[in-house]
Amino acid sequence: MTKQASVQTDNHDSDRAQQRGSEWLATAGLRPTRQRVALASLLVGDGEHRHVTAESLYAAVHDNGERVSLATVYNTLRAFCEVGLMHEITVDGTKSYFDTNTHDHPHFFWEDSGTLTDAPSEELEIVRIPKAPDGAEIASVDVVIRLRRK
Repeated sequence: MTKQASVQTDNHDSDRAQQRGSEWLATAGLRPTRQRVALASLLVGDGEHRHVTAESLYAAVHDNGERVSLATVYNTLRAFCEVGLMHEITVDGTKSYFDTNTHDHPHFFWEDSGTLTDAPSEELEIVRIPKAPDGAEIASVDVVIRLRRK
């Protein structure tokens, strides 16, 4: 199960979250700017995976007292994706979610709350997918299962 971005409150937890965030950036060779560390700390600071939107991360970083623009949040999330720290999952072609779990796995999209959660990989079977057109290769296959409550 993954979480939405949450606020760090305890000073010790905050220091540990910043350390984890800095280490996470270092694994991809990204320079640990103040803004990147603040965002990374919220994303991986407690060791849990997250599905966030740029807007939810923006709100969480502001709740933590950091001054970061929404444009910077978007740019930073895209940079994290470019270096393989996160994956972007687009739902409906309009809303992007960013996932810290970079292993291939399916997702549930909860229509009533607009949240994205991991679906059990072991229950998914893809038997065959179409061949890519000439001159193209398949980069990835995203599986998003839309749910609504009964």
